[in-house]
Amino acid sequence: MSPLILRNVQRTYRGEAGDLPILRGANLALEAGEIVAIMAPSGAGKSTLLHVAGLLDRPDGGSVLVNGQDAGSLPDAGRTAVRRDTIGFVYQFHHLLGEFTALENVVIPQMIAGRSRRDAVAHAMSLLDAFGLASRVDHLPGKLSGGEQQRVAIARALANGPKVLLADEPTGNLDVATAGTVFEELLSIVRGHGLAALIATHNPDLARRMDRIVTLRDGLVVAG
Repeated sequence: MSPLILRNVQRTYRGEAGDLPILRGANLALEAGEIVAIMAPSGAGKSTLLHVAGLLDRPDGGSVLVNGQDAGSLPDAGRTAVRRDTIGFVYQFHHLLGEFTALENVVIPQMIAGRSRRDAVAHAMSLLDAFGLASRVDHLPGKLSGGEQQRVAIARALANGPKVLLADEPTGNLDVATAGTVFEELLSIVRGHGLAALIATHNPDLARRMDRIVTLRDGLVVAG
């Protein structure tokens, strides 16, 4: 069973100037262990697709199947539970909680999901160590470099053992050298955990390191 399937997904934004269709029947399936790049011009709908796939936004039509369940049609509480337990999301800007340390930023989502503090701390330490941050766990985000902050954000996205990882330009705010290093670490972790991953990027070199490339054209997902 594919961890994530989008079937005929439609999303239209409505405003004073009229309706703006973004997704017009998008179809996409991600397999476990598969890393898919999505490349498209700004404004084509990449972020919208990721937000719908990640249950952050509700489609106007079609289905979002997560582990076989039509999660897109669930009430808000159900969508939140699926997103918390099954989906990890990495943004271009890390969105870390500035008043909490790197370790606490990775511990908190686990405790919200019901894990004990002791187990959450042990798991967070393991994840942060995998990203080379063992010596930085007690630092606040403001004391970390941009690359370190994004590593913490990726560790946080992986903290609850998701089956699906969605990333919206996860290295777009980093310099070229740091972006390459962080991206390689991300791919290694994703492949090591056998996740299904959809990663939006404008960088063709990074896209070519993934298993396949798709794009958005006229609101549809097509081969890149």
